[in-house]
Amino acid sequence: MNRMEFRPVRLRAATLALALSATLAGVAFAPMPVHAEAAQAASVSIPYEEFTLPNGLRVIVHTDRKAPVVAVNLWYHVGSKNETPGRTGFAHLFEHLMFQGSENYRGEFFEPFELVGATDQNGTTNQDRTNYFQNVPTSALDLALWMESDRMGHLLGAIDQKTLDEQRGVVQNEKRQGDNQPYGRRILGRLFEALYPPGHPYSWQTIGSMADLNAATLEDVKTWFKSWYGPNNAVLVLAGDIDVATAKEKVTKYFGDIPASATLPDMKTNIPKRAQDTREEIGDRVPQERIYRAWAVAENGTDDATLLGILAQILGGSASSRLDARLVHQDKLADNVGASLWDSEISGTFFVTADVKQGVDAKKVEAIIDEELKRLIEQGPTAEELEQARTALRAAFVRGIERIGGFGGKSDVLAACAVFEGKPDCYKRELDVLMRATPAQIQAVGRKWLGTGSHTLLVKPSETPAAALPERQLAAPATQPAALPKPDPRFRTVKTDVDRSKGPPMPERFPDLKFPALQRATLSNGMQVVLAERHETPIVQLTIEFPGGYTADLGKKLGTASFTMAMLDEGAGELGALDLAARREALGAEIGAGAGLDSASVTLSALTDKLEPSLDLFADVVRRPRFDAAEMERVRAQWIAGIKQEKARPQTAALRVLPPLLYGEGHPYAIPFTGSGTEESIASLTRADLVDFHRNWLQPDKARIIVVGDTTLERIVPLLEKRFGDWKTAPDAPKLPQVTEAARPNGNRVFLVDQPGAIQTNIYVAQLIPPTGHEKTIDFDFANGVLGGEFSSRLNMNLREQKHWAYGSYSSAPNALGQRPWIASAAVQADKTVESIGELKKEIAAFASGEKPATPQEVDKIRASNTRSLPGSFETGSAVLGMIAANLRYGRPDDYILRYKARNEAMTPQDAQAAAKTLDPNALTWVVVGDLKTIEQPVRALNLGEVKVIDADGRPVAK
Repeated sequence: MNRMEFRPVRLRAATLALALSATLAGVAFAPMPVHAEAAQAASVSIPYEEFTLPNGLRVIVHTDRKAPVVAVNLWYHVGSKNETPGRTGFAHLFEHLMFQGSENYRGEFFEPFELVGATDQNGTTNQDRTNYFQNVPTSALDLALWMESDRMGHLLGAIDQKTLDEQRGVVQNEKRQGDNQPYGRRILGRLFEALYPPGHPYSWQTIGSMADLNAATLEDVKTWFKSWYGPNNAVLVLAGDIDVATAKEKVTKYFGDIPASATLPDMKTNIPKRAQDTREEIGDRVPQERIYRAWAVAENGTDDATLLGILAQILGGSASSRLDARLVHQDKLADNVGASLWDSEISGTFFVTADVKQGVDAKKVEAIIDEELKRLIEQGPTAEELEQARTALRAAFVRGIERIGGFGGKSDVLAACAVFEGKPDCYKRELDVLMRATPAQIQAVGRKWLGTGSHTLLVKPSETPAAALPERQLAAPATQPAALPKPDPRFRTVKTDVDRSKGPPMPERFPDLKFPALQRATLSNGMQVVLAERHETPIVQLTIEFPGGYTADLGKKLGTASFTMAMLDEGAGELGALDLAARREALGAEIGAGAGLDSASVTLSALTDKLEPSLDLFADVVRRPRFDAAEMERVRAQWIAGIKQEKARPQTAALRVLPPLLYGEGHPYAIPFTGSGTEESIASLTRADLVDFHRNWLQPDKARIIVVGDTTLERIVPLLEKRFGDWKTAPDAPKLPQVTEAARPNGNRVFLVDQPGAIQTNIYVAQLIPPTGHEKTIDFDFANGVLGGEFSSRLNMNLREQKHWAYGSYSSAPNALGQRPWIASAAVQADKTVESIGELKKEIAAFASGEKPATPQEVDKIRASNTRSLPGSFETGSAVLGMIAANLRYGRPDDYILRYKARNEAMTPQDAQAAAKTLDPNALTWVVVGDLKTIEQPVRALNLGEVKVIDADGRPVAK
């Protein structure tokens, strides 16, 4: 499990001011009357009760009994803006340190949660806050509250120099990992440094500077914690299978005796006034130019921020937005464009981005961005554009609050509202602003904020990566300890009876696993229909899955399956691409299509009250795609640009070359696992190729329709019959190619891919194992949990926690009808490449050979994690749908999840060790992506096996 540092893209990802993308220009439909819109907004509600402990901890409780799970979401109103130049990165560093155990629990914070089956667990830091969250079975709530309270009130005694050095190294590798990507973290840092003046709290990155991290002392970090991480600077949200009486009793018990710290003073709004536009150009090892343009704008919690979010939605985020319509569809000067609002606490940041087509002058794209923004501000949006934005944003909110936890879930919404606006239901204000917004208001807010004062950053292809740029240091690292502010005297503690010397309270019972009952029907053309009813949220989710996918490309042009499926919603029936996107957004529907190794699918998420018109649009996408020549050329150009991006990114570069090395030439799976094909194959695709794939491989008599949500079999079957019942499979439809078994190599092999200037090395090691349908699949996946499937598994504990050479190291085996690829990976600091390969090799060999077999403790942990997490794993309709689809795809029974649970419960160390022998440490395939001028000879000297240098297309590189 990763601990991520989230940039402040939107603190309440589900609240409706979230405007990461856009809407349209011109679909004809009748706008809803404002009074009806307001009534709709009022109907969206997250009921809550709250109380505050005498020590200042504010607690918010939302009851939702649909699953036996409670979301525990603790927000500290402390982020990187509360740091000072010379001491940057402390908030994020402390997020890591707070996972290292506490005075009364000396161990990884994740470990007891793995034993009780916690899900969706993590911690994140941004400019304005640090949060910690986990969903736990109801019976494990005491554990979660004990653990969170122990690190709030009893942490400092557990932090020593060794722990600080370890997590400092982990954070620095997280920083390297972000910097090592194309258009990486360093570029975003330059943008904020330019937009916000020196000394402004948003002028430095949340992750901090390397110099400040290196200079941080034990006294520094302890002072930082003692200053601000008290209950009076925190909000705790409990959402799910909980009530306020229980919450008050338990929270008082575990948190009541924690003394308050100083109260963090409110920071005033600080939006820089910039008298002129500025500009910078930076080189990076990227395949195409990218434009970033940004303004400092209204802060979070203001009506202006909500209106700017709507403007961003209209300007440039969806397939039918103004910038998409002009730059991507009409003038074809950009491959991707976007507009978004980061509405942080003391200043918002409005972004426009564009990936410039190769061969196009970036100045032309910049001029059109200016022109479209000016036109929107001068003329305002149309009523249709505004109504479409309303519907799309409201639908996104409704989908988000299906969940109790996670980003955009109900606990997240309540916590963010309480922290930043003081009102847990502030989303109602945003909804009201959204539903009542007028074109004149959108016009006015654009005129007010999006004029002179922007900063433009142009990233240009270069032989030198941006990571090589010297890091700007805003101030010399601090050398004197910071002053410790006095605790706030307004707060007091209450005596509790918790005996922390006994350690965390582990539950003795756990909720039963319940999976929705399935109902079945068959359409007149043979299409199977499987339904799971869920009426808690007014959403219906549906997917049609067809056998085939990438395997259907065998002997044809690689990428045909993925490209064809991606073209389904680029115009269908009577609607072209823009009109179709506009209609979809007007309905608040989401439609997607894609392919995988063994199947192709089309999905729909529809609002219940818009189900029938959404199904009409969906049926057109599935059955009547237009495959317009002009749209095909536009998507082809974007697709090829995407392949170049994949080859520039070390992780996807490895996943492109690895499958052909594992499966061998001529195998259906010997393709880039991204499914994107090659530049040559995509360039050669014709419209006839797409028409043939659609006709031949979307075979309705073999299709499976899975429906989950707010409907019944009596209602949904006639709707599906009307739209699909007369659809017939082509009489000469082909049969799927047989997925043959590929032989393992006779020895270890090493393939090197050059990434000049890389500050990290990406290491992948892989081997083929039996298919998903194999009788020992559950056993192998269990064994992999011991080796690399969990945060506390061997690989991650070694390379991240013990050596701190990597931000993370994991292993997994994705499902497949044929042999599965087992893949372990780690992105490590470049100067530890050889040592990291050695550690991976050692761990894999020791586990597979039985030299270091699975221990009873490890087996207990994986058993608990795999089984106790199940009752809370099917909280959302999408999770239920995914399980049903997988069962059908791999021929598993409806009660597979119960069989999975039973087998995990029966696993022994001997069973796990027998499954570990599936791996042969003497027949591994290694792919290493890094700067070969520094790592090639040391890797060769390891004598792992035959070493070859290949390019990002997998072709041998002549020496």
